[in-house]
Amino acid sequence: MIGKLLSDILYVLAYHVVRYRRAVTKNNLANAYPEMSDSKRKEIERAYYHHICDLIIEGIYNLYANPRSIMKRYRFVNREIVNRYYEKGQSIVLMSAHYNNWEYMITSLNYQLMHHGVGVGKPLQDKAVANYITRRRGRFGTEIVDQTNVRQVMQYYHAHHVPVAYMMLSDQSPNDVHKSFWTLFMHQETPFLYGAEYFARKYNMPVLYYEVTKVRRGYYEVRFTPLCENPSEVPQYVITSRYIKMLNETIDRQPEFWLWSHKRWKRTRPEGMELRQLTLN
Repeated sequence: MIGKLLSDILYVLAYHVVRYRRAVTKNNLANAYPEMSDSKRKEIERAYYHHICDLIIEGIYNLYANPRSIMKRYRFVNREIVNRYYEKGQSIVLMSAHYNNWEYMITSLNYQLMHHGVGVGKPLQDKAVANYITRRRGRFGTEIVDQTNVRQVMQYYHAHHVPVAYMMLSDQSPNDVHKSFWTLFMHQETPFLYGAEYFARKYNMPVLYYEVTKVRRGYYEVRFTPLCENPSEVPQYVITSRYIKMLNETIDRQPEFWLWSHKRWKRTRPEGMELRQLTLN
């Protein structure tokens, strides 16, 4: 109850007073949904700011909550799909996005699954803050890995036959636009990280997409869907294409829960870089 009240107060400050990144959010929505009416986009914008304020409060709560409390708020609906890979001794790649609450997933990953959980992401610039958040995120056993070190981590666990679930949020803006998968996404030229597919193909790790649904304020359900069982046997870019298609469908269902204030389309496709069609088969 207190958390909801704090979030509501934060919404007034962020949306009406500070006007936090409202121009970015408005522009992103307009470009992503050009056929949508202004009033409908405004409705999504306001709902988004309510949601992101909820996420801020939940993010603070996540740093201190016990595992039982988090699992009560973040329920895996069909974890048996994931656990069957563990029983086969297989590591897996879990692909998703900054949609609904991802902090609960990072913190509870190792606790909720049979696999050893590894969260892969970009490091924060402030090292002191980054070290503290990493310790809090990993207090239930999830290993937090900088994306620049993930190659060594995967090599180690593969060599020692440890079944690992690698969580990768693949909707971040890539640092290197020359090593990205460029395609049309929401009517815009968009670079996607290719690392999840690259490593899945290298170690032939099954890939699953997971969608997070907001049941009500503060409560979520996670559902896993296999994207590819044998990555080494499918053509290049199929896994990334399937991921992008499912992400687009997820966002279209309830767009207010994606990270619209993020400058997702700040990159420009280099001259000569191919704009690829999605290859789903």
